[in-house]
Amino acid sequence: MNWKAVLFAACMSAVGGAAFAQSGAGKPNVEFKNSTELSSPTGYSHTAVVSSGKMVFLSGQVGLNKQGEMVGKNDFRAQAAQVFANLRVALAAAGASPKDVVKLNYYVVGLNHERLAALREVRDQFIDKEHPPASTLAGVQALFREDAMLEVEAVAVLP
Repeated sequence: MNWKAVLFAACMSAVGGAAFAQSGAGKPNVEFKNSTELSSPTGYSHTAVVSSGKMVFLSGQVGLNKQGEMVGKNDFRAQAAQVFANLRVALAAAGASPKDVVKLNYYVVGLNHERLAALREVRDQFIDKEHPPASTLAGVQALFREDAMLEVEAVAVLP
């Protein structure tokens, strides 16, 4: 048994509660699970179990436009919108779309309630709110450029 199988088996045995499975011809099998033994998540799932399909890992995306210019140098919401637009483009390059995302990691400079609310508002236009991906949010001191306020990386699963 490889490490992925061990990890998924551990998740399956540790997590109970409701599940959602994407299945059918040509579709990956993904279950989004939330244990009744954990607090109810808002806007994400505690666990995404992938039992078939091709995994696609996206590098962290920031608020750079196609020309390499940072949008909204002092506007977190504008950067968030650009980040999710960039994620859509990167997903499309791999033959994927936001519905295929099973995991998001967020890195926010100066994380506070206002930035969290803006991030959730923009994110909710990107994800499947009924079956949201697993996610991690971290407040960080800095990113690769002084004017970058947000970076988001993703994992998607394709048939």
